[in-house]
Amino acid sequence: MSSDVELLLAWQRGERSAGKELFERYYRVLVRFFANKVGEDSMDLIHETFLGCISGQARLRDSQSFRSYLFAIACNQLRKHYERQRRHGERFDPSTQTSADLSPGPGSILVKHAEQRLVLAALRRIPVEHQIVLELFYWEGLTSAAIAETLDEPHGTIRTRLRRARQLLDQAMAEVAEDPRIHVATHSDLEGWVAKIRATMMASDQAGGS
Repeated sequence: MSSDVELLLAWQRGERSAGKELFERYYRVLVRFFANKVGEDSMDLIHETFLGCISGQARLRDSQSFRSYLFAIACNQLRKHYERQRRHGERFDPSTQTSADLSPGPGSILVKHAEQRLVLAALRRIPVEHQIVLELFYWEGLTSAAIAETLDEPHGTIRTRLRRARQLLDQAMAEVAEDPRIHVATHSDLEGWVAKIRATMMASDQAGGS
C-alpha cells in the first residue's frame, strides 16, 4: 500500500487514481473536521483543502506527517471561509470569535445523548482556536506536539491552549446546559462523553464508506 506522501506526489504528477485513493482515505476525516464548525456547508471547503494539498506540496516538510499537513490546509481554508463571512472588512479573530457566531445554526454531527449534545454545543461556543485544538486532540487523536506542527505554533503554546480550552469548554457547558444535572454528569466524565462522540462519528464514517 502506498503511503500518503507517495500518493500525493503521484497525484501531483497527474495520476488521478492516486488522487482518488487519497480522497477516499481522508474525505471522512475532513467531514469530521468541518462538521461542528460550518455544518452542512463543508463540501466546497473539503474540495479546496484537497486542491491545496497539491498546490502546497512543496511546503510538506520531511518531518511532517501528511495528516498534520492536511489539517494545516483545512485550518487555512476554514479561516478563509470565516473571513468571507465577515462584513464591512471586519477581520476574523480565532482567539475570540466562535463558530456559533460565525456559522449560526447547529453542527451536522448527530448524537443521541443529552451529554453528547451538550459537549458539541459548548464546543461551538468557545473561541475557534480552542475548539480546533480540542477536536484535533480528542477526535483525531493528535498529540499536542502534532497539533503544534499542524498549527505552526510552539509546543508549549499548544499545551497551554489545550488546558485553557478545557476550562472554557466547561464554562460553556455550564452556560448552555438546560438541566444542571446534565452539566454535572458531563463534567464528571468529559473524556468518556467525548470518546462516545468520537465512536459515533467513526461508526458514521464506516457506514458512509460501506
